[in-house]
Amino acid sequence: MVFDTHAHVNFNAFKDDADEVINQSLSGGVGMINIGSNYDTSNRAVELAEKYLNNVYAAVGLHPIHLAKGVFKMKMDEEEMANDNDEPIDFSKFRELALSSKKVIAIGEIGLDYYYRPKTKTRMEEFKLRQKNTLLTQMKIANDLKLPIIFHCRSAHKDLIDVLSTKVSTRPGDVDKQWLGVVHCFTGNWQEAQQYLGLGLYLGFNGIIDKLDLTETITKMPSEKILVETDCPYLTPKELGDTRNEPLNVKYILKKIAQLRKINYEEMEAITTNNAKKLFKI
Repeated sequence: MVFDTHAHVNFNAFKDDADEVINQSLSGGVGMINIGSNYDTSNRAVELAEKYLNNVYAAVGLHPIHLAKGVFKMKMDEEEMANDNDEPIDFSKFRELALSSKKVIAIGEIGLDYYYRPKTKTRMEEFKLRQKNTLLTQMKIANDLKLPIIFHCRSAHKDLIDVLSTKVSTRPGDVDKQWLGVVHCFTGNWQEAQQYLGLGLYLGFNGIIDKLDLTETITKMPSEKILVETDCPYLTPKELGDTRNEPLNVKYILKKIAQLRKINYEEMEAITTNNAKKLFKI
């Protein structure tokens, strides 16, 4: 069994065939973790996980891009959800959702995203502060519930590393002063990768490796910290053209990483599967 450690079959892109996609993936030897991006998609991820006895799990969390309201106008991603609501953010609901099912194995995806920017510097600083405060709130939930964290980071590696490096020394009872989690869809350089690895984190790779040259990181990093994912319905491997990405396609990522590391596919599959089981206790 291979694990797609970052899927979004809980998103609107799969509203008509989520069960079909999941069953095809499981039949093809691919398990998955469906990741929440707000309360609605987190709840949907839990619902899907509860429908399957094995190898379908959920993570719950608030993606930083959903903090743009009141700062600047963001175009709604229709592949994510049919409607975005204007309800106030209530993190007690996320905590309750995480406790509602044993199939919730992580808090995520949470983090920092500076890709979309307000027009003024003042608004941007407000947006950054809102993201950091929200990240810290959700990191505390993960720490309280003893769950690993799935970090999202886009155009913000320095700030995320700074936050993690500062907070790691304050974690109660953490002798090793390290974080338990993964930086999904890693897009940084080798120097940034080393800093994340030094903080105890795993790195997740997906179809972004067709767009960015991550060879140095993939070949130099320790094998026990590599995870594979699709981030479906996004980042479809280039071989499949302009089609919706699905969990089964994680095998394309495995093959490319195995080739870069000069090992056979079966060995790479075993490594990443063991890593997923260790991190997420599945």
